[in-house]
Amino acid sequence: MSKNLVIVESPAKAKTIEGFLGKDFMVKSSFGHIRDLVKKGFGVDIENNFTPTYEVQPDKERVIAELKKLSKGADMVWLASDEDREGEAISWHLYETLGLNKKNTRRIVFHEITKPAILKAIENPREIDINLVNAQQARRVLDRLVGFELSPILWRKVRPSLSAGRVQSVAVRLIAEREREIQKFVSTSAFKVSAVFKVGNGLLKAELDKRFATEAEAQAFLETCKTAAFTIESLETKPAKRSPAAPFTTSTLQQEAARKLGFSVAQTMTIAQRLYEAGKITYMRTDSVNLSDTAMDQANKAKVPRRLTRPSALPISTVR
Repeated sequence: MSKNLVIVESPAKAKTIEGFLGKDFMVKSSFGHIRDLVKKGFGVDIENNFTPTYEVQPDKERVIAELKKLSKGADMVWLASDEDREGEAISWHLYETLGLNKKNTRRIVFHEITKPAILKAIENPREIDINLVNAQQARRVLDRLVGFELSPILWRKVRPSLSAGRVQSVAVRLIAEREREIQKFVSTSAFKVSAVFKVGNGLLKAELDKRFATEAEAQAFLETCKTAAFTIESLETKPAKRSPAAPFTTSTLQQEAARKLGFSVAQTMTIAQRLYEAGKITYMRTDSVNLSDTAMDQANKAKVPRRLTRPSALPISTVR
């Protein structure tokens, strides 16, 4: 029996991480969430501070039995689920369900599946962040409260099988309000004037810095220009600096994948998950645009000429 048991969310991560940590570590997967609100009844005690009632999911009973056995024989249990509210909740549920104790349980987090990142996480453990856990529980309770209350109304008023939720109900309202604004909008036309001038052996494109309300006004202006002489009043040259785009956040990754590749959100996140588990990108659910130290070090070692450097060449970060 290994001295250390590491529990991650995904089985794809387990094998890679176990290779980094060596023979004293065994890495197992919880295969995502292990508990959820009970399916029978409401699952939330509204009269008792909205206390949730959880149950182990039927398809996770064998996983829990194996993890319980392994955790009892380990000197230390490392909870290594993702560093977001869902991942924190998974660690908390594992702690509660497996009957772990504080003395030999550590919570570790990492943003990329590389050996330096995993070893650094082991060296810097922390406790379970109960605030993140509470945030996830609040989200789940709201899902149940809103869904159970609104869905039956939709079935009666609109049609059966429709669902309402904490996010989609608000999103539908925003869309409906925006659509009403669009329908009320009265469009107006404006006319712009542009020209192409022959300058020496080349052509110079220019555009008038004002708009005309009607075509007649634009045509009248062009008539006055027929006999006019045009000169370049001043020519100014300035140095320009062009920075690359920032690394992707979750939303910008999804936007670019949809725009350039036609991917759906689900398709994008599935591919990103596989890349993350293979150690190719950092964790894809993030609002951070910072590059990891590993990415910066590898970029510097690559010695790519400045004019040829592209953000997508950085190997250990979700960048564009």
